[in-house]
Amino acid sequence: MSAAGTSQPVQPVKLSLPLVYQQKLFEELRKEDELVVLARGLGLIRLITNLLHSYDAAGSNLIVIVGAEDRENAWIGEALAEHAAISMSPRARGLTVVNTDFTSVAAREKMYAAGGIFSITSRILVVDMLTGLLNPETITGIVVLHADRVVATSLEAFILRIYRQKNKVGFLKAFSDNPDPFTTGFSPLATMMRNLFLRKASLWPRFHVHVAQALEGKKKAEVIELEVPMTESMREIQNSVMECVEVSIHELKKSNTGLEMDDWNLDSALLKNFDVIVRRQLDPNWHRVSWKTKQIVGDLTVLRGMLQTILALDAVTFLQQLDTIHAAHLPTPGMSRQTQSPWLFLDAAQTIFESAKRRVYSSSQRAGPETINIDALRPVLEEQPKWAVLAEVLEEIDRDLYFEPAARDDSNGTILIMCSDTNTCRQLRDYLQTMHVKPRTEKKVEEFHNPEEDKPSAAFMMRRKLRNYLRWKREFAQVNAALFSENQKAINGAVDPRLAQTRGRAPPNKRRRVRGGGTVGAAHGRLDNGSIAQYFEKPEEVAELMAEVQITEEETKQKEDIVMDPLENMDDYYQLYEMQDLVVIHAYDGDQDEHILEEIKPKYIIMYEPDASFIRRVEVYRSSHNDRNVRVYFLYYGGSVEEQRYLSTVRREKDAFTKLIKERASMSVVLTTDAHGAAEDPQEAFLRTINTRIAGGGKLAATAQPPRIVVDVREFRSSLPSLLHGRSMVIVPCMLTVGDYILSPSICVERKSVSDLIGSFKDGRLFNQCEAMFAHYRNPMLLIEFDQNRSFTLEPFADLSGSLASLSAANAGGNDLQSKIVLLTLAFPKLRIIWSSSPYETAEIFERLKAHEEEPDPIAAVRAGLDGGAQAEEQVFNSEPQDMLAAVPGVTPKNIMNLVLATENVKEVANMTAEELEPMVGREAAGKISGFFAKDLLEDE
Repeated sequence: MSAAGTSQPVQPVKLSLPLVYQQKLFEELRKEDELVVLARGLGLIRLITNLLHSYDAAGSNLIVIVGAEDRENAWIGEALAEHAAISMSPRARGLTVVNTDFTSVAAREKMYAAGGIFSITSRILVVDMLTGLLNPETITGIVVLHADRVVATSLEAFILRIYRQKNKVGFLKAFSDNPDPFTTGFSPLATMMRNLFLRKASLWPRFHVHVAQALEGKKKAEVIELEVPMTESMREIQNSVMECVEVSIHELKKSNTGLEMDDWNLDSALLKNFDVIVRRQLDPNWHRVSWKTKQIVGDLTVLRGMLQTILALDAVTFLQQLDTIHAAHLPTPGMSRQTQSPWLFLDAAQTIFESAKRRVYSSSQRAGPETINIDALRPVLEEQPKWAVLAEVLEEIDRDLYFEPAARDDSNGTILIMCSDTNTCRQLRDYLQTMHVKPRTEKKVEEFHNPEEDKPSAAFMMRRKLRNYLRWKREFAQVNAALFSENQKAINGAVDPRLAQTRGRAPPNKRRRVRGGGTVGAAHGRLDNGSIAQYFEKPEEVAELMAEVQITEEETKQKEDIVMDPLENMDDYYQLYEMQDLVVIHAYDGDQDEHILEEIKPKYIIMYEPDASFIRRVEVYRSSHNDRNVRVYFLYYGGSVEEQRYLSTVRREKDAFTKLIKERASMSVVLTTDAHGAAEDPQEAFLRTINTRIAGGGKLAATAQPPRIVVDVREFRSSLPSLLHGRSMVIVPCMLTVGDYILSPSICVERKSVSDLIGSFKDGRLFNQCEAMFAHYRNPMLLIEFDQNRSFTLEPFADLSGSLASLSAANAGGNDLQSKIVLLTLAFPKLRIIWSSSPYETAEIFERLKAHEEEPDPIAAVRAGLDGGAQAEEQVFNSEPQDMLAAVPGVTPKNIMNLVLATENVKEVANMTAEELEPMVGREAAGKISGFFAKDLLEDE
């Protein structure tokens, strides 16, 4: 394949696309613009880097990458450098990352003029395109990553609109490996294509003919599937948590009847984004929903986390996490049953806490007449079933390597263990390091040799964890007693009037039976309001447990965990291992896993937890290399949430691709030609600018230029500039000191979202901003803009069935904000306040406000608020340090520019004395500033 489209001699380009589907997709992309949706794990980054290299080798292109994350920039840069070295392309430039921290305006202008491949953050790119620093006509093409995130109001859609208006011939290619967002809503694929200004969609699921042929040929990896049964306690806990989740979902449905709740079921609850689904449904009315609903949404997150941790964490760490969760859900004084987490009142919750404790220690009655009623605790320390299976697999691999001669292939013989996160990596490392260490207690010293003792065991690790847990629990109990002793008195004294008739001890025949009470030291009691009380072991019980797991002679020989290694005498203690001696434990990390496989070249892969995309990465890796044999061990807990989640993920992805294929088959052609492009007739363009609204004695106005708005560059975080541009207004980005939007020489608008408005009132920033607007403009306006997905009201609604405290607190917050707005209007009677329900309405309001007004002057807008002698060209400062400095006591909008012009950074201001600051800000302000930075944080006020 050679780089096309250049007049210079053809330079051969070497690509690393060994599989047929990769080559076909590459050829497609070179020929035409399209949206590529590729199943996760099929090598999207590799495809993109090869495509970019084919353009980079030509040397005369200017290509922009939009939407790349930091680590993707690192991979693409590294891959392009490798490709350039292999192809020996003298004209290749590699990747240049452009962001605010490292590149000035002048440097960016030079880089754009020189050409190359640039990954630019969206905020910088949109401003550079609007200011003309980067002329869209000079761009060879744009590559969009994470196309699934591009919505109509996003900066990426704004960038593509500007690009397509000014440049009709440059290429545009969009990529995504997540099909789910393309399947939600009405005709989602067509909508997404319109946002991306593309006509063709190319879909590549795992079941695509070319993908299946490439990955299911002769070179398949050998896969050994190992279903690991859960222990009885683990199954009990999982079923109880599932019951709590089911009850919580049922309560949610009952409380919020008017919502679309088809996806609110136990199957969906296993998905990672279930919280997002629920919040998306509740968000428009979040301020209206009851306190109980908000509580349940929070509880669902906790319960779903427990479903994951019961399988991932060891028994001791899981119990510790449960203690923490229980403490966080303890009732505060005056809480009634209605305002506490509903799942804590279920019998299933009691089963969770008791079974978790039974996995760590259990009770046995002591002998002797005096102590017959006192239970003695002994450690149980149940091990995770997967640990023993992992040890067996490693033993099998060792036998395999010892008895069978090494096959001549390109694999390193390394064993790669993949798991879900770094905590599991650490757990497995500790287990593998200590599984053959036996903490021999005194009882077993004189016994005969038992072959069972040679089996791998986590006893050493678990005993150490239990010791740490008991120390932690002792400290935790002390803190708990100090914090909640007053609390508990208040709770015990609190009586719910609705329960007054039934208060007191239940009759003998109505008492609650506690399940499993005899097997644990003491069953969880219940508080007066019916929820489970937190259980703390008695000091003598803890002392006995500690005595049981005292450090033995064998354990003292083992080295402690290294917290920090100074790497002294490195030559004496460190050496490089041979690759075949290594066991590498790594967490799943998206596209990074491809690099891990290529660098380690493992012969054996143990998937400690299932992951659909990693399985595909192994398939691609094995099919790409004829000379590398791979054996994969696939571990999963049978009948567990882990298995269900894996199967559900695969099924949902397949369904998503099926929906996409059906929609594409029936989709009409998406017309991406812009109505106001270069081909428009000049006469029509002029007629479009005529304002025919002549009511109230107005004159018929016509301008040869489209309307213009000066916008502060910090406002490009919001979607409003994009919507204004979509209404055929010219956006002029500037660094403004006063206001956010300048509509005319007399109209200045300060835009606030509701959250920003609350923050501005808290720090007093809004009053200073209004003063500055009145100093420079005749008609200052405050725009309060609401989110389009939320209700258009400031009044909070509360659940009347909840506690009075929550009701009054909620109302206090709302009334507080409204009273502050009233005070603001009293302070500035001429300030106009505009209420807007969404950015779309704001764009319409701005258009109407500009109807009979002159166009604003950008230079005058930038100079407003600056010192008379300061030049507009000099005011290119980083906005974030200025915002930090503005929050310091003594710094005002009037004196901040003196500090900015006289100092290099915030550190220099912090180190200045009051005498040094006085010439810049005055004596009183200098004292406040130096006092603020000199204040000792540990001092009691």
